[in-house]
Order: sequence, then C-alpha cells, then structure tokens
Amino acid sequence: MPPGTEVRTIEPGDHAVLFYRDDAELAGQVSAYLLEAIRDGGAAVVIATPDHRRAFEEQLVQAGADIAAAWASGRYLALDAAETMRRCVVADWPDAASFWLAISPLIRQAARDGRPVRVFGEMVWLLWEDGLISAAIELEAMWNELGGQYPFSLLCAYRAESVSGSGHADELTQVCRAHAVTAGVPPESLPAHPQGQ
Repeated sequence: MPPGTEVRTIEPGDHAVLFYRDDAELAGQVSAYLLEAIRDGGAAVVIATPDHRRAFEEQLVQAGADIAAAWASGRYLALDAAETMRRCVVADWPDAASFWLAISPLIRQAARDGRPVRVFGEMVWLLWEDGLISAAIELEAMWNELGGQYPFSLLCAYRAESVSGSGHADELTQVCRAHAVTAGVPPESLPAHPQGQ
C-alpha cells in the first residue's frame, strides 16, 4: 500500500502499520478502519489510550455507527492500552504467555460465529515512546504469531515524528518488516525531532 493510502481497505488477515502526523489523522484513519468491521457485521477491537478511544468512538458515532448496540452484542470491544500492556510485559519485555492469556480470549470472543475481526492496537507505540524499542518490535512479532492462530486484521500505529530520524533507521526497518501493509506518512520523510521533544 503506498504511503498516504487510507487504511480502511486493509484485507482480512493483514497486519498493517500506520505512521500518522497528529491525533486528528489517527482518529480519522482508525475510525474508518473500524467502521468497515462494524458496518459489515464484524467486530472491532480497540486497545488504545483513553483519549484515542474517545476520539475513535466520536467519529464512529458521527459516521452512523451504533456503538452502544455494538458493545451490547460484543461486536465492539475496547481496552486501555497501558493497562493491557502491563498485563503482557514483565521486566520491560513482552511475555509470550501473558500476551496470549490477555489477548487470545478477546480475539476469540470477537470472532465468535465466524464474523470478521478488525483490531487496532497501540501498545507497541507506548513501548516505543517509553524507549523500549526492542520490546515493541518483539510485541509486533507476537501479534504475527497470534495472527497465525486466529483470523483477524490488525492495525498498529506510531506517531511518525516519534520514529523518525537516523537514530531509529534500523529499528524502523524492523517495524516495517513486521507488517504486510504500511500506510500514512513515511517516517523517513520527516525531520528528526529535537532531543527531549
């Protein structure tokens, strides 16, 4: 997928990454991606910060999605990214067993009756922001392993400014390799942000 392409067209089973400039871009892209699942009788799973969850839900409602009905039927599930990450990370490193216990029941619940599932997660971005970049890459690999067991599409997101700059080139390459689809602004096109910002 060329940079700048919208993520709503992600195919079932794809693991995609979105590099976004600001929260408005993130909310627009993610809500469009989730709306496809809700409108098509599928399920949407969101693992995000409280502010981002609110922004997604506001846009979904504006687009005509009945979030309350989707919640009630188990077709919309939302978790706090930081809290979920704490359940999956031990001593600053993702624990495979803890990840599996925290995430696989959620995916199974969402996918019941064979409905398609779209997942959005930003635990990896929180790890990156905390300076735990290798841990973020390891968590991406765990998501890929889980994707081999359950049918779902997954969208991860990183603020482009956070991952830009020559100091992260190798790690950014690894992140891109962990995904089948890359969307949004290419991080290498942004200037490196000053230290401490």
